[in-house]
Amino acid sequence: MTSKIKNLYYRLTPTPSSTTLPTAGFSKAPTAPALFPKTDPASDGDECVHDCSSCTIKYPSKFAIDEDEELYGHVKGWSTHLIVATGKSDWVRDVADEKGSIMEAVDKGTVKPSNGKLMLSASNIPLPEHDTESTRVLLLPAFTFIDNVTPSNVPDLITSHINKGPVNTSPLGQLPETASSPASPPEPEEKTSLQPALVTVPTLKSHPCPHQYLILLCSQKTRDARCGQSAPLLRREFERHLRPMGLYRDLHDERPGGVGIYFISHVGGHKFSANVMIYRKETPSQPSDATMTAAESSGSGQAAQCIWLARVRPEDCENIVRYTVLQGKLVKPERQLRGGFDRCKQLVSW
Repeated sequence: MTSKIKNLYYRLTPTPSSTTLPTAGFSKAPTAPALFPKTDPASDGDECVHDCSSCTIKYPSKFAIDEDEELYGHVKGWSTHLIVATGKSDWVRDVADEKGSIMEAVDKGTVKPSNGKLMLSASNIPLPEHDTESTRVLLLPAFTFIDNVTPSNVPDLITSHINKGPVNTSPLGQLPETASSPASPPEPEEKTSLQPALVTVPTLKSHPCPHQYLILLCSQKTRDARCGQSAPLLRREFERHLRPMGLYRDLHDERPGGVGIYFISHVGGHKFSANVMIYRKETPSQPSDATMTAAESSGSGQAAQCIWLARVRPEDCENIVRYTVLQGKLVKPERQLRGGFDRCKQLVSW
């Protein structure tokens, strides 16, 4: 298999001293229910064993996937996830081949992450409205937006933000050095002689992502038509269930709390479409309804969990919102869980 058809996070190799993921006491959960609890009708109600009865959205009749292969524990571990705003929902087959892009600069540059494997995704997060030269990225598990990113300052992005931020296997409460916006460089001394014009590199600026939860949907139809078909349908169905709860956030909605839904590029395993990655912030308590805790309303916090599902269909969305997004529970672990991590339990699937 050539590198061009591999997921980018398999290819992006950190420096030799950091090729092994830092475990810091983390261990592999032997089964899906050991990583995330399975719903129980006795405590969660009979709804957890029934698909949505009001769902009218259907996949195309020829939407066929692999229903037999075992899913759990077969994704390779990753340390951080960088999601690049492109304003698009489909991309060239290998997003790192997009000339002049942040994806190209990250994947093919000489400066690599020193804290483990980086998963790199293009996304439909909108481009800045008043800046045609730069874009923004979302760094996970830090749940941090970083603005003013250009190909020329990607090395600074890696060394000042990615390398200094938390990773999926750093325990909550034991935080590494916080990545903050670097101070503005000092003004150069005035020169009496004429100096050649210097290219100004924008200063990176970071701020917390306001959302409490993220739902990431693979939408890249240039890799697999099923991803391009499933993502818009699932987004509509997730939105239908989130709106009455006051939790839906569209691409331009930065109110604190709620659920952001983004399309991302290929994450591997398209034969198990649809792939859905759910990142959940740390909260003092896990709410079962739309009532936000203090941490939610402030928009602060890091990702405590990532739950990576596959074989997701529109009729699954109601219970995924009700139990998985809001409570961190699995409805169909044997059929749908590919992997993930829980930084509170210090467990991973790899």
